[in-house]
This record gives sequence, structure tokens and C-alpha cells, in this order.
Amino acid sequence: MAKIARLSDTVANKISAGEVVQRPASVVKELLENSIDAGSTKITLSIKDAGKELIRIVDNGAGMAREDALMSVERFATSKITSVDDLDSLQSLGFRGEALASISSVSHFELKTRTATATLGLKLRYEGGVLAEESGVQCEQGTTMSVRNLFYNVPARRKFLKSNATEYQHIYEVIKSFALAYPDIEWRMFNDDDELFHLKSPNIFERLNVFYGDDFADSMIELSDENDYLSIKGFLGKPAMQKRKKLDQYFFVNRRLIQNRMLSQAVQQAYGDLLVDRQTPFVLLFLTIAPSRIDVNVHPAKLEIKFDDERNVRNMFYPVIKRTIQLHDFSPDVAVKEHSSPFSGDYQPSSSRKFDFPDIPHRMGTTANLYRDYREGSRQDASVPKPNPFHQQEIFHPSLPSIDTFAPELSLFEEQEKLASVLLSPVYADDGVPNPKDSEPKIWQLHNKYLICQIKTGLMIIDQHVAHERVLYERAVDVMNHSVPNSQQLLFPQKIEFRAWEYEVFEEIRDDLYRLGFNLRLFGNKTIMIEGVPQDVKPGTEVTILQDMIAEYQDNAAKLKLDKRDNLAKSYSCRNAIMTGQKLSLEEMRSLIDNLFATREPYTCPHGRPVIIKLSLDQLDRMFGRK
Repeated sequence: MAKIARLSDTVANKISAGEVVQRPASVVKELLENSIDAGSTKITLSIKDAGKELIRIVDNGAGMAREDALMSVERFATSKITSVDDLDSLQSLGFRGEALASISSVSHFELKTRTATATLGLKLRYEGGVLAEESGVQCEQGTTMSVRNLFYNVPARRKFLKSNATEYQHIYEVIKSFALAYPDIEWRMFNDDDELFHLKSPNIFERLNVFYGDDFADSMIELSDENDYLSIKGFLGKPAMQKRKKLDQYFFVNRRLIQNRMLSQAVQQAYGDLLVDRQTPFVLLFLTIAPSRIDVNVHPAKLEIKFDDERNVRNMFYPVIKRTIQLHDFSPDVAVKEHSSPFSGDYQPSSSRKFDFPDIPHRMGTTANLYRDYREGSRQDASVPKPNPFHQQEIFHPSLPSIDTFAPELSLFEEQEKLASVLLSPVYADDGVPNPKDSEPKIWQLHNKYLICQIKTGLMIIDQHVAHERVLYERAVDVMNHSVPNSQQLLFPQKIEFRAWEYEVFEEIRDDLYRLGFNLRLFGNKTIMIEGVPQDVKPGTEVTILQDMIAEYQDNAAKLKLDKRDNLAKSYSCRNAIMTGQKLSLEEMRSLIDNLFATREPYTCPHGRPVIIKLSLDQLDRMFGRK
């Protein structure tokens, strides 16, 4: 007697369901894809008990005739393809013909459908994959699919479902991704009979605000690039919107939601130091590529795809993301809410098949724009009266006392007059004559820590330490990568004795230290002579800087996964930068700002901290009740 026998369709469908239907969100995804493929313009999703009790999807698509409806629940039955060659020109989301067979085999499944020409609809009811009822029914054009008691006959699978909150979140993420990808479709969702949203407008900005909170869309960066091989469109989020999860990264290839490590890593690398460790940026990107250049038949869940030339795709994708990021001003603004305290930090969380998106106005300036605003910030508005220079005494002179040192016996009027003279006066030379550099940008140093600059649109605040870090970091990277001479010889070499672990680190980075500009010579056991240092190292700090760099390098290596040269550049810039509390001359401040805006990424330090914060005149007006 033969030991090998063909499994029945019921058993085979239950086994197949393990791959296709992993949780209620898997059912939602498969059924929504069917509704989209049917040409629907309105789709409603209703769930109960996080999809365990009920998942119902109602669409106004083409509907099905009786023969097609009966066949749709059979395994490997589909209208999307007829031969394997069709996979090279696939335009639909579904194509495997397994979804309804798998879903119906592990649930109480009901299908109602009617075509535009039929006067009466058809109702099919399945229990565990077996047809239990067929009847006529009055219904609207389109298809309604109801899935009740999911996994009722597979208790092991139902047992391992997560909490209702978790399963609901997975379902919500699925419909949210489709609602963003297909703005031409009207979407509606109910959870336990409560309406969560009803999206009628095709405006993608309104949809982003619905899902992520008011004004979220205002922080989006438009991205659009196209060539004969690949088209990339969509939106990138500012670094201030970064998350500690990757749920808010959406990649669509030919309007199909996918997960792809290469694309995720390319985005992460493009943002680079703008991101804090382990955080990811918001991404909503649509890639269009010839169907023949991808393989979507990788896994039954259809979330994975393979590019025929992944390296080529990355070489096109990464530069577009990087260029878009570099061209935008990422300095954070001080947010002020109307009718609320300006210092409250409250935050409210919250397509057509032609692949068209509405035009996006340019909401933020480029780096060049911000630098131009800074350079032109000293030009006073003609409507603002200039202060009388004959009424000012020793304005902005190095010996000028701070406000806190004014004599306590000064009258209130005298204090206000003294304060006004400090805050409102231009920079003068020591002889009281207007400085010939009055046309230069106005800069003040606050508590020897922050630089405050007047710009055309308001003011800009710069953290002097992290700004210098950014300048030194990029200079160090360029020096090491391009072997640029960067060493200045010491008149008197300095000796340094390393501890055992320090010497091990030194041996590891010795070659790159030389490239950076450190001229070092062995001088006995674990002892070296410093004969030259990079030009940015201040005299008298040579030994301390090198020791601190090695300690910082070791600390970074233990906590972060950094390239060796990148780690060294970050350690060098951190330990050699201007420190908080260090007083700078006016020329030093101007030079620092000019050098900062000459870097590739002036808005964050190498460790991800912000360098620049802006406050617009409009925000100041609202703070003072002018608007």
C-alpha cells in the first residue's frame, strides 16, 4: 500500500494559510489589494475585536459574476495572470491566487458581489473552506468580504496572536499605508463600530495631517527624480521628526508596499549625522520601474521583491536622497502655537493610478538661502529708525559690564536706559566712530556659549561648540580621505607615555593619525614623541588632545558601530572644538559661522545634536501679542 498520498484541498489550504495569513493584518492587506485591483474608488474597512471577531471590507469595484465568484475562492485561481510570462508585465497587486482560499479555510468567510449589469447580487458563505451557502441577495455594485472568527479551527495559531492593541496597530498601519499610496480612493475605517477616519479628499497633505497630527505635512520635503530606468517621487521628513521605529518608513515599488533593507540603509546613510543613534527618518517614497526588472514572486506575503540589478538601483536611489537632504535647511524653528504660551512644548500626535501628486510649495529654504539671509541680515528696514550714535557710550566694548553688574542704586529709568543702549546699539570702534564693518552681519555671544545672529527673517542661534565640531569633523574626513598636508611641526616635541590599553588603540589608528596630521615617533616602550600636530590643535594642548582622542575613540567603538576613520574624525572634532565658556572675538565668531556654512551638513554636529535654531520675526510678533 502506498504511503504517500495527495493532501485534500482543505488540508492544503490550511497549511498554505500559515504563510499567507499570519495575523488579522495579513487578511486586511490581501482583501484591500483585491479591492484596489477591482478598480474601486471607495473602500470601507470594519473590524471588531482587533480583527479576531470580524474583518469586513466593502468596495464599489467591478464586482464578479457567479462563475468568477465561485472560482475566486479556489486555490491558485486568479484573473491577474494566465502564464509565467505575465509576471514580467505585472500591473496588479495580487497574482498568486492563494489569498481567498487560505482565508476561507481558517475562518467563517462570506462574499457578496454584484456587477454593474446584474440586477441581483450573489452571496457565498464558507465554513473552514467548504461552501455552506449560495444565494441571491440585494446589494450595491462591488464586493463585500466578511471574515469572522479568524483561526477558529486552528487554535494554535489563534493562541499565539498578540494583544488586541498590537493586532489593531498592525491593521491600522496596513490601511494607513494604502490610504497614503492611493489618494484617489476614498477610505473609511471603523473599529468596534466607532468611525476612526473618513478620507474623502485626494490631498495627500491632508491625509498626512490626519494620521500624524496638524501641520505634519508642512515639514515634508518633496522629492522627484526620473530617468529611463527608475522614477522616484514622494516625501522625506526633517530630522526633527525622526522616530525610534521603522513603521513610519514607506517604500512603494510600482504602487506595491514593500520591505527592502537596501533602500532603508540607503536612506539612513543619506541622512548620516543628521540622525541620532538608532533613530530613523520619516519616509514616503514611490519608485516606478519596469515590471520586468523586478521579481515580486519571492514570498506569499508579497512584501519582498528582488531587483534584477540592486546595485544599479542603489546607485541611482542614494544620490537622489542625499542631494535632496543637502539642499534643504534643517535648522529647527521655535514653534509657537496661537492662543498658547510660546514656551509650551506641546505636540499633537496624532492616488491616482497615473501616479500624480499635487504640486508642493517650497516651504523651507536651502542652506544657501539661510546663509544669504545671515549675510544680508544687517540691512535695516527703512521703516525702523536707527539709534542716534551720539547718545551711545562704549557700546559692545570688551570692557562693557554685563547687565547683572549694574549698580543696585540705579533708578529704574537709568536701568532701562542702560539696558536699551546695550541691546539696540550697533557695533562701534573704540574711538566711538561707527565701525566700517557695520555692513557685516550682527553677531552677539551669549554666556560664551551661543552665537546670536541677526538674519533677514528674524534671528539665528548657533551652539559654538557643536558648530566648531562640524567644521573640524568635515575637515578631518577630507584631510584623511584625500591625503591633504595638514601637519605643523612643533618647535619643542612633546613626550607622551601611554597606558597599555591606550597604546593598543594608538597602534590601531596610527596610520590614520598620520593622515590627519599627527607626526608621531616611537620613543621607547609605549612612549612616543609628538613632533607635529594638525593645524587646528591649539599650542600647549598637544598631549591632552591626543589622550582625549584615544579615550573618545575607545568609547565610541564600544557604543557605536562606526567606520574607523569616521570614529577618529568624530573623536578629534569633539576633543578639539571650541568649548562652552570660551570667549570669542567678533572676527572669530564671523569666521566660525562662515566655515560652518561651508560644510556639507551645517545643521547637526557629527553626533546628531542640532547646531542652528531659528526664530522668525513672525514668531516673535506672536510671542509679543502683535498677531
